[in-house]
Amino acid sequence: MILLKTLRPFSVTVLLLLLASIFCASASSYDLLTVYENLERQPGETGLYVLEKGEEALLARAWLADNARQSITVQYFIWSADNIGILAAESLLRAAERGVHVRVIVDDLMLDAPPGSLIALADHPNVEIRIYNPVHKTGVSKVKRLFNVVTDFRNINQRMHDKTFVVDGQFAITGGRNMADEYFDYDQKYNFRDRDILVVGGVVDDIQDNFESFWKSDLAHPVESLLTFQKLFVNKKKVKEIQLELYEYANDPANFASPVRKALADIDDALPSLIESLVWADARFICDVPGKNDGNSGLSGGGVATQSLVEIVQSAKTRVTIQSPYLVMPDGGLRLCKGLVARGVEVRISTNSLGATDNLAAFSGYRKQREAILETGVKVFELKPHPKIQKELIDRYPEIVENSPVFAIHAKTMVVDGKTLYVGTFNLDPRSANLNTEVGIIVESQKLAGEVESRIFDDIASENSWQAGIENTDAKAKFSKRFRLMFWTLLPLDSLL
Repeated sequence: MILLKTLRPFSVTVLLLLLASIFCASASSYDLLTVYENLERQPGETGLYVLEKGEEALLARAWLADNARQSITVQYFIWSADNIGILAAESLLRAAERGVHVRVIVDDLMLDAPPGSLIALADHPNVEIRIYNPVHKTGVSKVKRLFNVVTDFRNINQRMHDKTFVVDGQFAITGGRNMADEYFDYDQKYNFRDRDILVVGGVVDDIQDNFESFWKSDLAHPVESLLTFQKLFVNKKKVKEIQLELYEYANDPANFASPVRKALADIDDALPSLIESLVWADARFICDVPGKNDGNSGLSGGGVATQSLVEIVQSAKTRVTIQSPYLVMPDGGLRLCKGLVARGVEVRISTNSLGATDNLAAFSGYRKQREAILETGVKVFELKPHPKIQKELIDRYPEIVENSPVFAIHAKTMVVDGKTLYVGTFNLDPRSANLNTEVGIIVESQKLAGEVESRIFDDIASENSWQAGIENTDAKAKFSKRFRLMFWTLLPLDSLL
């Protein structure tokens, strides 16, 4: 819900602004009800489709939003004030104009929306916005924020890391992607290798129920109640001006481009193929309760998602394949890995190299543990900042190659024994284990698990990743990054990483 900030200049403006046409698509010859009724659903099973590419994940969200009839519920950790964030906000406002009830929960920590923009969106009778755990920014003064840091350190670090998007209670998307350019391959300098999963029927009810639990939680506050002072300066005329600015930006013909018009024209032709590609399987949605745990254990405490994933790993018979942007073993993690390897289970982890990572604090924790992790027998592969696979995964790579963009892992995925698949928001670190609420889909499907594991194997191939312990991977990063990492490793932050 972030808009009306000055957009960053881009060298290929057209290809960024062309996204406007995605979010302004007129209703297609299909609609969600027709699609849902015509699905050859399997009793008790869930239809699933893994979204590997950023543009594919963006188109899926756009089509769902444009064809919603009754409701859209959204949870995100980050919603940025960039092109993707602004156009997505406009698409939700336009859905509200059609009579769709739109509800959004955004975590407070990474929220950088101008107050007037939040007020203008929430002013629509069909739009409701709530802010999760608002102790950092929204309606919080600098003095109050400092007071919160001193008096309730655990609470300020407890964040909602959930990412869910549910339309009409029938279709959902969850996974690693936040709502910002870099998660959909539209940043010029830095993009993420991420993964989402489209879910139809089955566990969508559970995803919706989780949203409702957060919506009703005491930790989720209506944005109007947090911005009472700011509301004094945003009258009805200003609200209309802000909303009009959104519409004008998204409907400016100068922002359209032929590749997007073609994508929109072809979306009805592509949809049946996507629906036919759904894999029907036993699936379950795992999620933490608001607040993660009772908080009595300070920065520890675990959670429902943590325990669910530990149980899956413990069940492994032959191999465990993990992809996580950050690799900082929580308490018990090293012991668990050592035990798996001792009984013949092959454990491989795909993560970021120093050259690729976007989070030096988290990498410092990995740096301290790396030798101990390798001593357990786990094989770790660190993604290169410019892997060859980047060209395959980013459809518009030829348009941004001149900027030599960095590519980094953001996918949070696990495959056990080639048949059990997890796609969600859980990072392999203490923060996800103990502090942040997390969600994800666990699927029992040899087909889906095999396909995703094959993708991870591609990521860890020698042209894309270095194997830790075989090469001095840190030495391949820029000196400035190695120098900054040195200071991060001196800080006692492990439980917060």
